[in-house]
Amino acid sequence: MGLLTSLLTLPIRGPFDGTLWVAARIGEAAEQSWNDPAALRVALVEAERQLLAGQLSEEAYDAIELDLLERLKGAAR
Repeated sequence: MGLLTSLLTLPIRGPFDGTLWVAARIGEAAEQSWNDPAALRVALVEAERQLLAGQLSEEAYDAIELDLLERLKGAAR
């Protein structure tokens, strides 16, 4: 009965399982990109540049810096 059920539900389960697999790969890639140490350092340098150019307030820079440094620490583990 299990084989017959698998064959009958294949037209529905196949695309569904494939979609779940693709979504999982996209999620992994997004998480890897989100925690990439090089990208975090670039974002920190950009925030500092904006602070020095007067485009960011000190408070906004502090919040960005805290977030980026915490993510950088998490990426180093």
